[in-house]
Amino acid sequence: MIRHVLAFVALAAALPALAEERSVAPCEGCLARAIAGAHPGDVLVLDDGVHLGAVTIDRPLTITGSRDAVIDGMGQGTVVTIDAPDVTLSGFTVTGSGHRNQDLDSGVKIRREADRAVVENLYLFENMHGIDVHGGHDARVTGNEIIGTRVLHMNERGNGIYIWNSPGTLIEGNSIRYGRDGIFSNASSDSFYRDNTFRDLRFGVHFMYTRNTELIGNVSIGNHLGFAVMNSDRAVVQDNLSLGDRDHGIALNYANNADISGNLVQGGTKKCLFVYNASLNLIYNNRFEGCGIGIHYTAGSERNVITANAFIGNQEQVKFVGTRYLEWSHDGHGNYWSDNPGFDLNGDGIADGAYRPNDLMDQILWSQPAAALLTGSPAVQLIRWSQQNFPATLPGGVRDSFPLMQPIDIPVPPDIAAQAAEVAGRWTTGPLDDTDLENLSTH
Repeated sequence: MIRHVLAFVALAAALPALAEERSVAPCEGCLARAIAGAHPGDVLVLDDGVHLGAVTIDRPLTITGSRDAVIDGMGQGTVVTIDAPDVTLSGFTVTGSGHRNQDLDSGVKIRREADRAVVENLYLFENMHGIDVHGGHDARVTGNEIIGTRVLHMNERGNGIYIWNSPGTLIEGNSIRYGRDGIFSNASSDSFYRDNTFRDLRFGVHFMYTRNTELIGNVSIGNHLGFAVMNSDRAVVQDNLSLGDRDHGIALNYANNADISGNLVQGGTKKCLFVYNASLNLIYNNRFEGCGIGIHYTAGSERNVITANAFIGNQEQVKFVGTRYLEWSHDGHGNYWSDNPGFDLNGDGIADGAYRPNDLMDQILWSQPAAALLTGSPAVQLIRWSQQNFPATLPGGVRDSFPLMQPIDIPVPPDIAAQAAEVAGRWTTGPLDDTDLENLSTH
């Protein structure tokens, strides 16, 4: 009996104290003192008001409060640093980080080994970076509203959410506006970015050296580039909307083995899809509409499957400079082309003749833009007629042997369409900052 009692006492002593819920008054240093006096598992409830001073959370805690409870870092470093596993932040406002980009000053920083952090429903504004997931695994960043900085040069701003070497991160349901990139994911893997909205940014989403990352159901409105997948492998980019973005809706740059499907790029973009030295990708069931160029395909891109897409009302459906022949159909199904005057006499949904978006004159015009003055001349019309009627004279290029007669439809929800209408035509007055997306080295 005595042995049993001693064992019970020892076990009770080893268990942590029961979690407590404590209120924290708004004053300078009060939150830091409450964290220092808390036990693992405690819940700290922030009273409404301004809680001055940056804090570091070094034990598993939950900190919650309303949006009227504000943690203000007073312009010094990162406002809230998570330096322990199993920390939850919920509901309140974070502002006042430092503005040293090289130090990654942030509203919230999740450090290495601070695994399973939860950052939900916060309002973050006037921070260099909104949330920096910097090494912690399996973080959940959901339902936050992030308003970034608006300094003159976009490349000097911080990111809404920055993810570095943080496998298993879930970024879901966040609204991000202003700053540099909405989500910048660098050297990370096995993560999920879903149902986020990005506005007035450089890139909505920017991948660098990622692996096995899903980008699903996100909305990019009025950014310079919607979704950029660079130097990455096995990305899944599905069911996203790029509406009124300036330069590219989707850009694949040294991106391989990606699944690009169900996306809509629409309205005013220079290039709906830019494929630059990207190979072994599946590009299907997308709708590319109203762009300067539907798809720009260049720089050694090869062995990509491009099928069941819709190219609608683009000024130039395809730009491909090369002498190779590319077949853009798969298993007897090609793509829909709004400028294809094809017939479907047997009613199988596939045009009776092949479609070629470009000819020799297109290549001349790409390399010598001044030649556009001759496009209406009899000599140019004769060359185009000859190539149309004698395909052997064509110099390589894209061919769709089974063009579709009906396009895929990807609807835009009314609330998203209203936001897109607000930015319609904004790029006709010229660039608003110093970003050069045509030179991909500027990323």
